[in-house]
Amino acid sequence: MTGKPALRSWFSPGLIGLHVFAIVAVVFCVVMGLWQAGAYDDRQHHEQADKRVVPTVAFESLWVAGDPFLTKFNHRPVTVDGEFAPADQQVWVSGKELDGRTGAWLLAPFMVDGTDDAVMVLRGWAPETGDLPDVPSGALTVDGVLEPGESADSGFDDTTRTIGSVRIPALINVMSFDLYSGFVISTDENLAAGLELVPPPQPDDVSWTVGLRNLAYALQWWVFGLFAAFMWWRMTVETARASERKVA
Repeated sequence: MTGKPALRSWFSPGLIGLHVFAIVAVVFCVVMGLWQAGAYDDRQHHEQADKRVVPTVAFESLWVAGDPFLTKFNHRPVTVDGEFAPADQQVWVSGKELDGRTGAWLLAPFMVDGTDDAVMVLRGWAPETGDLPDVPSGALTVDGVLEPGESADSGFDDTTRTIGSVRIPALINVMSFDLYSGFVISTDENLAAGLELVPPPQPDDVSWTVGLRNLAYALQWWVFGLFAAFMWWRMTVETARASERKVA
């Protein structure tokens, strides 16, 4: 009869060494898996830090007028030298939310030094559109974060200077100068004209595939640990049964 071996047979002198080896093997695999999982987490955190801690650069040295918006420009802190176009060239962008409230952004074209082109600067958010505020006069430097233009199509109302999205091709049609294909979210209270500053969006979340090799190694070690535990159980049962058959 081949039932379960008696518990005492699991602790026979011949199996003590097997138990010790199995415990060491399983613990080693678990620890190595945890170490690789920790390495995966570290890679994720470091990648997130690299995306969020980006040095500020001069706009003119980063982007040449006429060039397309590149991925590396996205969420990039910049300083832009130049001066604002006349206040009547500003535009309201409707349907923009801030802290759960719906209102509008105020965009102002900013003539970039050394070019004949302008970049739209987001000065701030208002609960509703209205008269266009004055713009700061003279040469100045804008501090902000660079973002790509929006793709949603929308019409422009010249009477209220209102548009439904920051769609650069649509804005070019109503400006007397060329525009860069992105815009700058100003982080300077002095340029907000009493409006609320719009917080720049955070960089995209890091892909889970960053450090994937470490994650695969962690899973591999844990599979080894499960296999070692299975082999320990199987060998112990078979050895114990063989021992009982000899006794019988």
